[in-house]
Amino acid sequence: MNGQLKVPTMAEYMAEGKQPEILFWVGSAGSYDDRAKKITKAFVKLLNNANVDFAVLGAEESNTGDVAKRAGNEFLFQMQAFMNIEVLNAYEVKRIVTCDPHSFNCIKNEYPSLGGDYNVIHHTQYIKELIDTGRLSVKGDTYKGKRITFHDPCYLGRANSEFDSPRTVLGKSNATLVEMKKSKNFAMCCGAGGAQMFKDAEPGNKEVNVLRTEQALKTTPDIIATGCPYCNTMMTDGIKAKEKEESVIVLDVAEVIANSL
Repeated sequence: MNGQLKVPTMAEYMAEGKQPEILFWVGSAGSYDDRAKKITKAFVKLLNNANVDFAVLGAEESNTGDVAKRAGNEFLFQMQAFMNIEVLNAYEVKRIVTCDPHSFNCIKNEYPSLGGDYNVIHHTQYIKELIDTGRLSVKGDTYKGKRITFHDPCYLGRANSEFDSPRTVLGKSNATLVEMKKSKNFAMCCGAGGAQMFKDAEPGNKEVNVLRTEQALKTTPDIIATGCPYCNTMMTDGIKAKEKEESVIVLDVAEVIANSL
């Protein structure tokens, strides 16, 4: 698959004296986590398919500092943020697209006060834009007759009030969208947000991700879709805990659309 994917870097664009339409912020999960790398590849496939002029920072991209901030280490957050802002401003980056709601929220809402002002969009919003402008056409037979329930990532939904784009995009797959009882503003967290991903569970009688997975399974879905690499991990673990791997799969919105091309 790598052979067919074109992923230019900002340094390459700069060398040619050109600016891409967007900078694709890959994020730590999308760069290092084996499952999340598949989401990155699916999104790049969509960008290539729509002939989007995009670039990545490559080795110049560092962690946004989001996890450090949530865990209470403001000093480390600012160090990481300033480093990234310096790189982004040097490249005169205007528009940033990312598949990670945590990076999205952090760069969009917390970088401006540190001197990093950009137009930041989540990949589901950008995919919707590509479909709306006719740059990306979805066939929509792959998931016809399948039931998809969408799990709202906290940092996309409740924190940034973006509920429609992922649902509109999923609708293009011609699948049947089924809502969980707790969705949109009332959606429950997958259990990984706020740096919880990297610490042990609190005392209690059930893991948060298992509870959320149970809510999803009540909709009898074929697919649980989400728009966050961390939600993807948590819901996948939930499916394993419920021993439903045979009948239910967890996919990112980008993967659903990439599979529908």
